[in-house]
Amino acid sequence: MAETRYDVLCAGLIVADHVCAPIEKIPPAGQLEMTDRIDLTIGGCGSNVAVDLSRLGLRACVAGRVGNDALGRHVCQVLRDEGVASEHVIYSDTAQTSTTMVVNVKGEDRRFIHAAGANAEFTGQEIPPEAIQAARVFYVGGFGLNAALSGENAAVQFEAARAAGVLTVLDVVVGEEDVPGMLAPVLPHTDLFLPNTDEARLITGLADPVEQAEKFRSLGARCVVITCGQDGAVLVNDEASLRANAHAVNQVDPTGGGDAFVAGFLYGRLNGKGAEDCLRYGAALGASCVQSRGATTGVFRRDELEAFVADHPLSVGPA
Repeated sequence: MAETRYDVLCAGLIVADHVCAPIEKIPPAGQLEMTDRIDLTIGGCGSNVAVDLSRLGLRACVAGRVGNDALGRHVCQVLRDEGVASEHVIYSDTAQTSTTMVVNVKGEDRRFIHAAGANAEFTGQEIPPEAIQAARVFYVGGFGLNAALSGENAAVQFEAARAAGVLTVLDVVVGEEDVPGMLAPVLPHTDLFLPNTDEARLITGLADPVEQAEKFRSLGARCVVITCGQDGAVLVNDEASLRANAHAVNQVDPTGGGDAFVAGFLYGRLNGKGAEDCLRYGAALGASCVQSRGATTGVFRRDELEAFVADHPLSVGPA
């Protein structure tokens, strides 16, 4: 068995986010709307989860692609500054770094303008087997947005991970691809599947998060957590069907909140916590994220997370 080098190997989307402070309204064509500031931050499920985990004191590594350009070099430097290993990030000479403009309008959900860039070249097969075997958890984020990272490719990597005793975790983004078709080969090799309820509804046609979770379980996922924003989260596995509340916080920017939930949940899992406490850690870390602009900017450190969970009890009961 390979020596454990990472707590979590995070594969998937790596993005440079341009995030504006909330504006009053979307300007009409040809007109200008002022904002207090526009920040260049790191984004993408793979890098967000890795940064969040590193802040919690866990050893995280990212695998993916960026462009051989200024934004790609910036993103990799941010990862290194955050303590995230990036030796499995590949620089592309044929595509730019993936970039998203995040437009925040007061009182409305955020809007995204996205260029897939180098993420569209990532197949998952670039990750050497020894890197997966050297992790306790193998996480694939943003699955479904990139056709190159196919269900068959992800299934091969997940099957190898499981054979090495590595926990497999899958997150999803519903875009223009055939996500149900992409999920079919990989869910039977997935230990933990974490869509949000809107994504799950688009995939399954079901509105109730418990029914959504049960559907994904019937397709092979061992444990399913459906995040429901301000309505909390639902977990279904062999032992339990649970529903957790959400913390009431001042939401400034929901970008990255779901990724922070994943990181908090995995923090609990890697520290030997049960399902109820994993949900509490996920909810707390997600709540810390959405109170600041940017996908990782305001995420708690370990001591802050532990203190928040202790000081803010969260109800978790049968779903």
